[in-house]
Amino acid sequence: MSAPSRRQMILLAFLLLVGIVILIMRPFGTTSTPFATGGGPANRGARAADDSGVPDVRLELLERETGQYQNPVRNPFRFERRVTPGAPTAPVRRRQIVEAPPQPEGPPPVPPPPPIPLRYIGYFQPQGGSPRIAVLSNGRGAVIDGKEGDVIEGRYRLLRVGNDSADLVYLDGRGRQTIRLSGQ
Repeated sequence: MSAPSRRQMILLAFLLLVGIVILIMRPFGTTSTPFATGGGPANRGARAADDSGVPDVRLELLERETGQYQNPVRNPFRFERRVTPGAPTAPVRRRQIVEAPPQPEGPPPVPPPPPIPLRYIGYFQPQGGSPRIAVLSNGRGAVIDGKEGDVIEGRYRLLRVGNDSADLVYLDGRGRQTIRLSGQ
């Protein structure tokens, strides 16, 4: 025998493909599909035989049951409050509204001073036991140096210079603030 020609190979592949499609589309051993909706005489007989496997939908069971003995089970189809017989009800307590005593009128309290707008960017300590000198920045490019007790910018007094913070206060003694080391 000679080698099959190219046409014969294509025809054989086509027939094989058609056979596979037919087997996939039609299940083994059945003559009709269970989802047939046609009204022909063949389908009527098939539907009558398959009706035994489909459960009946009984909508009357969803209606509210009446009677003395009900099953106290949650019903997701009913939106009502569950009442249990014999449950004690707590007595309703009424709140008494108590009016606050009137506040003495007078001038409003003095607002706190605004925050000190300086940044603590570091410190240095000269040799010879001199106190630490804090390096502060006002945020506008000016660098200010000062040691404990010095007046900074004519408005603030430097109280303490630490490793990671400096304490400043307004000259009149109010508004003490601790400024943390920011590194800039």
